[in-house]
Amino acid sequence: MQRITLAPGYDISRVIRGGWQLAGGHGAVDPDAAIDDMVAFADAGITTFDCADIYTGVEEMIGRFRLRYHDLRGQEALDRIRVHTKFVPDLAILPTISKAYVEGVIDTSLTRLNLERLDLVQFHWWAYDVDSWLETAGWLKELQAAGKIDKVSATNFDSDHIEALFASGVTLASLQLQYSLLDRRPEKRMTALAAEKNFALFCYGTVAGGFLSDRWLGVSEPEHPLENRSLTKYKLIIDDIGGWDLFQALLRTLRRIADRRGTDIATIASVAMLRRPGVAAVIVGARNRDHLAANLAISDTALSDEDLSEIEAVMAEAKELEGDVYTLERDRTGRHGSIMKYNLNKGE
Repeated sequence: MQRITLAPGYDISRVIRGGWQLAGGHGAVDPDAAIDDMVAFADAGITTFDCADIYTGVEEMIGRFRLRYHDLRGQEALDRIRVHTKFVPDLAILPTISKAYVEGVIDTSLTRLNLERLDLVQFHWWAYDVDSWLETAGWLKELQAAGKIDKVSATNFDSDHIEALFASGVTLASLQLQYSLLDRRPEKRMTALAAEKNFALFCYGTVAGGFLSDRWLGVSEPEHPLENRSLTKYKLIIDDIGGWDLFQALLRTLRRIADRRGTDIATIASVAMLRRPGVAAVIVGARNRDHLAANLAISDTALSDEDLSEIEAVMAEAKELEGDVYTLERDRTGRHGSIMKYNLNKGE
């Protein structure tokens, strides 16, 4: 498994095991089996795990995994494990948010994860028109200075607001953002900004909720309702960039490349993103270890310039998505924003 150093003494696997699919929205989860799967991922070299305060039960599962991994493999092995969580205050709490509230959430994550200091906290803010987001980021910086957080990061902020965070003195280690062969919005400004400010990009959605996979090659366009919210979300992206025919042309191209490389479509889609400037890691959603071999292949598969040119030739026909990073999703009355859940700490 490829690794990358984000800062002195802080390295991660370039494939990150995502936790959203363990939060219950993709089917029932057996916590004991999930912990066994985490052990398998860590043993295989995928030693970085992504979760959030709003992923119901996931921080607790990772906390239990950390204790188990220590018992099984010892302290040295446990020291290679990195847990990236998030701080996502509910939309309803934003107007009255306080430092005490922020610290309470961070303390809860520390307890759930069985950590004395959180490795990396990714800050999300639902509504820029509630302007205490900058003050809240400052409180996270204060908690970092107090030793409760190692690295302060962000998720789903656009370029203007990332620049404002840095200007205020909040130095981010990374930004988690939606970035895939289908969604190129980060290339408008964010990739250049990441290079300028020296923060890493962690990409989610690289397989578009499963659409960028062999399962959908040659399949007729699905009708709503789709089987989960993730597919619903990424089908909107497919619609916006040009529709099902263009998407199928991309899948055929990825399949040809996969044939040459002895792998599958999803692996090629993720490998292509690891080649993008500024991308430190891709986040793979996994309910279990069924796709572990394919996840490991992301690190082992090389793409040629010819492979990448074939992909670009197809995507040259795509329409540009509107806005910067996460702009479409922030319109709560729009097609993309209306499917989001904004008060997940309260279960809404």
